[in-house]
Amino acid sequence: MTEGKLNSVQEFYKDKTVFITGGSGFMGKVLIEKLLYSCSDLKELIVLMRPKRGKTAMQRVEDFSKLALFKRIMEEKPEVMKKIVPVWGEITQQDLGLNDEHLNHVVKNTQIVFHFAASLKLEATLKQNVLINLTGTKHVLKMARQMKNLVQMVHLSTAFCCEDIEVLEERVYDHPHNPYDLIRCAEWMSEEAMAAMQPDILGSQPNTYTYTKRLSEVLVRDQYSNEKLPVLIVRPSIVSPSFKEPVPGWVDSLNGPPGILLAAGKGVLRSMLINPDGLIEAIPVDACINGILTLTKHVATEKRSEEIPVFNATIHESRRITNGQMFDYAKELGDLYPVSGGLWYPDGSITQNVYVHKVKTFFFQWLPAYFIDFMLLCFGQKRFMVYVQKRIATGLEVLQFFTMRKWNFKSDSFNGLIAQQMPDEYDMFLFDSQYVGDDWEYLKNSMLGARQYCVKEPLSTLPRARLQNKIQYGVHVTCKLLFWYFFISFLLRMTGLMDPISDFVDSLTSAISRNNSSIVTLNTM
Repeated sequence: MTEGKLNSVQEFYKDKTVFITGGSGFMGKVLIEKLLYSCSDLKELIVLMRPKRGKTAMQRVEDFSKLALFKRIMEEKPEVMKKIVPVWGEITQQDLGLNDEHLNHVVKNTQIVFHFAASLKLEATLKQNVLINLTGTKHVLKMARQMKNLVQMVHLSTAFCCEDIEVLEERVYDHPHNPYDLIRCAEWMSEEAMAAMQPDILGSQPNTYTYTKRLSEVLVRDQYSNEKLPVLIVRPSIVSPSFKEPVPGWVDSLNGPPGILLAAGKGVLRSMLINPDGLIEAIPVDACINGILTLTKHVATEKRSEEIPVFNATIHESRRITNGQMFDYAKELGDLYPVSGGLWYPDGSITQNVYVHKVKTFFFQWLPAYFIDFMLLCFGQKRFMVYVQKRIATGLEVLQFFTMRKWNFKSDSFNGLIAQQMPDEYDMFLFDSQYVGDDWEYLKNSMLGARQYCVKEPLSTLPRARLQNKIQYGVHVTCKLLFWYFFISFLLRMTGLMDPISDFVDSLTSAISRNNSSIVTLNTM
C-alpha cells in the first residue's frame, strides 16, 4: 500500500499487528495517524477504547476521520482507516476488561505494544493515579507476557518522574517504595484512607502523577530483567503542539502550554510563578512520535542489552529557549492572534517572587472574579468566575514545582539515533530538534492550533477578535490608571502625606498664577 521502496522503519512495521493503549489521547491519536500514513503496510492497529459520552468504541474511532489530524489520510488513502480495530476495554480491569474474543485476538496476533494510557492529572488523588498508572501498567505487562509473537513493547513515562535527581540519565532509578504494595493498598483501601496517607507516602514528590509514573518504571524494569520481556521506556518532556505533521500546530489537549496560553489569552490568568531564566523543556508531538517509532525499530532489531533501554525524549540543548523569551513571544503573538470572547485584555506577567504573585492574583484575578460573579448574581445568571479561578489556582500550585526550577535531562541515546538514520528515514521520521526551525513561527502555529482545535475558533474569527482586543486594551489602560490613582491616593491619606502634598500643589498653583499676573501687568505697561 505504501508507494515506492520501503525504508527500514517502514519495513519493520510491515505486516505487523500493533496494540495501542491510550489511543484516544493527544499522543495516541498522533501515533495512530503516523502509523497509518507512513507505515500503511502494517497489518492492523488494535486500539483499546472506552465507550464515552454514550458512544461505542467503534463510534469513537469513526470520529477520528472528522479531525483535522486525519485530513491527509482521508484525502490520500482513506482505505487505511479500516485497519483500525477498536476493542472495548479498561486498563484498570483484569485482562484489560476484554471479552474472550478480543482477548484471544490480542494475545494471539499482537507483535508490537505501545502502552500510552495514563492519568495525566497532577492534582489527582493517590488512589486514582495508582489504579491507572500502576495497576493499569501491571495489567498491560501481564497481557504482554501472554503474547506469543511479541517483538517489542513501549512504555510511555515522563522526563519529570525523578524530581530528586539533579541530572536525569537514561536509566531507571530505584525507589524505596514497592509498587506492588501500593497496588494492593489501592485494591482494598478507601479513597479517604489513602488520601490520609498521601502526604507521608509522597514525601518530597510534588504530586501523585510523577510519583506513580516513577514507580511504574520499576514495574517495567522488573519485567524486563526477571521475565525477559522485550520492553523499553520512553520519557518525553512536555509534549507540545506539532511542528509539521500532519498539520502545523495541531493539538487537542489543554494540558500544559496550550492551556496556559488560552487562559492568559482569555484574560483570566494574570500572573504566574515562573523562573524566567529556566529553559523550556518541551518537544513537538510529531518529533516525539517519529522518535518513538524509530527507536522501537532500533531496539527490536538490535541485540538485547543487559539493562532495560531508556530514552529521554527531549530536544537538544541548543534549541531550548528560556521561559522569559517564550513569554515575550506569547505577549506579542497574543495581540496579533487574540482569542475570541476574552473577559479582559491579556496583560499577564511572570515573576519568581511569591509575594508579588499573590498580590497580583488578589487584585487582578480574585477581586474581578468576585465582582463579575456578584454582577451575574444580580442579573440572575449562573456564576462561574470564582470557580474558574479556583481551578486555575489549583493547577498553578501544582505546576509551579516544574516552572520554578531548572531541569537537566541527558538524552544521548534518544538524540544519538538521529546519526544512525538513513536519508529516507530522516525525512519521513524526522525527530531531529534542529529541524523545528524558527521559535516565533512555531509558537505562532501553536497558538493558532490551540485556538482552532481546542476552543474551535476558526481563522475567520480573527478580525472580530482583534477589534475586541483593541477595545479591551483601551478599557484596560483606563482602569489601570484609575486603579493606581486611587491606590496611591489611599496610601497618601493613610500616611498623612496627602495634606502636605495638597498644600504644596496649592502653593505652586498660586505662585504660577501670580507669575502669570505679573507678566500680564508688564505687557500692559
